[in-house]
Amino acid sequence: MKAVVMTAAGNPQVLQVQDVPKPSLVSNTDILVKLHAAGVNPIDTKLRQRGTFFPDKMPAVLGCDGAGVVEAIGAGVKRFRVGNEVYFCNGGLGSHQGNYAEYTTVDERFVARKPKSVSFAVAAAAPLVLITAWEALYERGRLEPGEKVLVHAGAGGVGHVAIQLAKLKGASVCTTVGSQEKADFVRGLGADWVINYKQVDFAQAVLDWTGGDGVDLAFDTVGGETFYKTFPAVRVYGDIVTILEPDAKTVWKAARSRNLRISLELMLTPMLQGLVEAQQHQGEILEQCAGWMDEGKLKVHVGHQLGLGDAAKAHELLESGSMTGKIVLIIDGV
Repeated sequence: MKAVVMTAAGNPQVLQVQDVPKPSLVSNTDILVKLHAAGVNPIDTKLRQRGTFFPDKMPAVLGCDGAGVVEAIGAGVKRFRVGNEVYFCNGGLGSHQGNYAEYTTVDERFVARKPKSVSFAVAAAAPLVLITAWEALYERGRLEPGEKVLVHAGAGGVGHVAIQLAKLKGASVCTTVGSQEKADFVRGLGADWVINYKQVDFAQAVLDWTGGDGVDLAFDTVGGETFYKTFPAVRVYGDIVTILEPDAKTVWKAARSRNLRISLELMLTPMLQGLVEAQQHQGEILEQCAGWMDEGKLKVHVGHQLGLGDAAKAHELLESGSMTGKIVLIIDGV
């Protein structure tokens, strides 16, 4: 089969299409999936730059997000049959083969049925960002109906999903963007208040929106200075969740004085630590989100579709920044 193989850490050109053996079922709960599309995420570019979590298992195939059709099942598989359309977040970290390939295997417990109403491209764009936003808002941030939420980079992959999940919970949402085009985009997703961070002090704008109190929950998808400059925009005893590791230069004074609860979100933890129940829970999250997508309550925006052979170009595009939505590799016809 064809796969994009990472031969060494480095620039995007280390990603090359090669012929590799088609994977085989290992466990009786494994399914073999003929992939139609693979999502491209920042974790992919970071692993390509610095090396995977398992450098002794190079070369590697990247790509955590995939969508395709079940082609074979293990003897113990109960939930799926050959021909079922599925989507999932699994592999691509350096130990288990990722989804920049024509086929992959995955344990059925970590898989969800693909939303019927969307293409394979949209389905492949969804898993990592859906799980990240769900865990950050609903589990780390304990979001409740009627609360006010700040979502940073609302037009980005995680951000545009987070806006919608917050609205589905019954929250009011303000978000930061960097252009009028992105402002229009996030308003279309239901954002109640849009802040162009290039034109105004976003923390002051949030305080103005909340009558000086600050939001109940802030979701940081940017990191660096944005993380700690958000502290004054969160109410006393409020929550802030970040998907980035806090910078060593972080100034914690405002967080401490406001008694903020700080949470870290890394949806890769179950995969990295072999936490089967937690990864199964992530599959359940995808099942719920698939239902919302089919009901028209949730959508995932694909900004760019490229062929599997253009994986290097996809990484260059993602690293250029200022993305709206997601990038997807279409695998049919390499």
